[in-house]
Amino acid sequence: MEEAVSAADANRNFSQILRHVKEGHSYVVTSHGTPVARIVPAKRSGALVDAAKGALMSRLRELPVQVIGHRWNRDELYDE
Repeated sequence: MEEAVSAADANRNFSQILRHVKEGHSYVVTSHGTPVARIVPAKRSGALVDAAKGALMSRLRELPVQVIGHRWNRDELYDE
């Protein structure tokens, strides 16, 4: 369950909040009563990062390859 914390309290007690997050707690940071951010353990957000990375790679694979300018060959790259 996420606990609400004001931005001011989060700022004042950041070290303590991070210790609790490390133990598995989550927080919703509010500004004037409106949720503006979440502080969650990093291990829980890994799935989100993996999903975003997979979606990006899938989209990039669908794009055509475009060659712009000169195509370098190995000899030109390592010319001394």
